[in-house]
Amino acid sequence: MTVALTRRRHPAAVVLAGGLTAGAFDIVYACTFWAIKRGVPATRVFQSVAAGLLGPAAFEGGAPTAALGLLLHFFIAVTMAFTYYAVATRWRALIERPLLLGAAYGVLLYGIMNYVVVPLSRARPAPVDALWISLSILVHAFLIGVPIALFARKALHSAA
Repeated sequence: MTVALTRRRHPAAVVLAGGLTAGAFDIVYACTFWAIKRGVPATRVFQSVAAGLLGPAAFEGGAPTAALGLLLHFFIAVTMAFTYYAVATRWRALIERPLLLGAAYGVLLYGIMNYVVVPLSRARPAPVDALWISLSILVHAFLIGVPIALFARKALHSAA
């Protein structure tokens, strides 16, 4: 008789991986979209995140402000993942229905980021672009919210 040994990961490591995965999907989407649409380099996309903290000066800071923007981006994504996980420890439906409720969480995140966080930041308002908005909502639902929910479910199962 063979006994399969499975290595359990610490729940925090699994949630961290979920946040990093969602963050990677999001930043790749943003960089790809703006590179195709307007030829914007990734450095400028990263600086646009840093502009939330630094204002327009972020675009004059070169690689250091781009690195800050990338770091802030992943910090936000990981925070979103840990928030979902924390609520899911008390509200089991988030774990039982990760596709539906993860997608809803992603849309909620889109709304919070674009209608609360960005307006309160030092970033300038982004120009209205219907394609960007439509795709961003889909990306937040399926490439941010759903992966966060699936990793949170895995983290809770590994903790059990």
